[in-house]
Amino acid sequence: MDRFFGITAQGSTVRTEVVAGVTTFLTMAYIMFLNPTILGDAGMDKGAVFVATCIASAFATLIMALYANYPIALAPGMGINAFFTYGVVLGMHYSWQTALGAVFISGLLFLVLSLTPLREWIIDGIPKSQKMAVAAGIGLFLGVLALEKAGVIAADKETYVTLGNLHAPAVILAALGFVAMVALEARRVPGAILIAVLAVTVAGILLGISPFGGVVSLPPSLAPTFLQLDLRSNFSLGAITVILAFFFVDLFDSTGTLIGVAHQAGLLRPDGTLPRLRKVLLADSLSVLAGASLGTSPVTSYIESAAGVKAGGRTGLVGVTVAALFLVSLFLAPLAGSVPAYATAPALLFVACLMVRSLTEIDWDDATEYAPAVVTALGMPLTFSISNGIALGFIAYGAIKLLSGRVREVGWPMAILAVLFVLHYWVG
Repeated sequence: MDRFFGITAQGSTVRTEVVAGVTTFLTMAYIMFLNPTILGDAGMDKGAVFVATCIASAFATLIMALYANYPIALAPGMGINAFFTYGVVLGMHYSWQTALGAVFISGLLFLVLSLTPLREWIIDGIPKSQKMAVAAGIGLFLGVLALEKAGVIAADKETYVTLGNLHAPAVILAALGFVAMVALEARRVPGAILIAVLAVTVAGILLGISPFGGVVSLPPSLAPTFLQLDLRSNFSLGAITVILAFFFVDLFDSTGTLIGVAHQAGLLRPDGTLPRLRKVLLADSLSVLAGASLGTSPVTSYIESAAGVKAGGRTGLVGVTVAALFLVSLFLAPLAGSVPAYATAPALLFVACLMVRSLTEIDWDDATEYAPAVVTALGMPLTFSISNGIALGFIAYGAIKLLSGRVREVGWPMAILAVLFVLHYWVG
């Protein structure tokens, strides 16, 4: 196991990798319950979506772990599942079967690009300042999610966001969990994140704030969604738009997450490129195909993987642990659901604090580098979209370099992507 994953070579241990895997799983376990709710609004069977979510997540994470040897977990993406339901099915009036077919075809596009140097060329062509901005932007995005899940912030019609109810018991427990987590980490206590998450969960159950869902239940049938995708209906001009939307949103959400988590784990090369990138991209592509076949929205790399990285995870053994827990959760769904959002929110906030520090690696003496980087970082949380933040930052980068007389510093990938993003917003 040590030789296969290179655990010792990465300065880790089997125990650390397993703890990191459990930590990552706990921070992303919510997708097992949110995804059926969201896709259920599209008319899909919630029980089947629950099973599809668990199996697709396990399968995809195993590919990333065993083939690419990265500590990155995958699952149906939050945000893009909302686009699936409220944008494509309810908004554009496509059937959910057609939407699944569009996801599958977008996955095929991913696979084709991953088998060629094109996708790798695109990612390696992104300048370091933008890669660091993406990592920081994801951190800010995580921070907003964490504060919302904890109840610290809430929506407001006039100011868009405002302070939540700080007297709520869940908010108090989340705040105590965050303080305890950071303190344990400062004292170098192994598994600080996991300890704090479990402690808040137990406290919430004992205080009657959140229920204890039980232990065992048989998994529902997968039949209502398995291989129910409709490919034929996607051969139309309107459906092509949907396919490209899935493709581009997943491409940049996934790319941003990969860069952010890899940077947090110290896996990026000095020039900012990802090692074993081809394997990572192939694993990501196959995951989209598997998820659509099982009956769920696009499967993508999860920013919550950064929590496991913070817990010390550095190799694919983290993913093996996550995959095993997803499969166990098929039979222990009530137990897995006992971990409330306010217990995992402190972990997300702590990871957000760590990821934002990547801004320090940007050249703050060069306005043509730091200004578009700030646009990228702020664009993600303020538009509530990783892909929108990347798009706005790339456009700003290309335009600023052009008007500054330094257009030669813009590589072809950045130039092409910036133009495509401009056309996307112009047409859209």
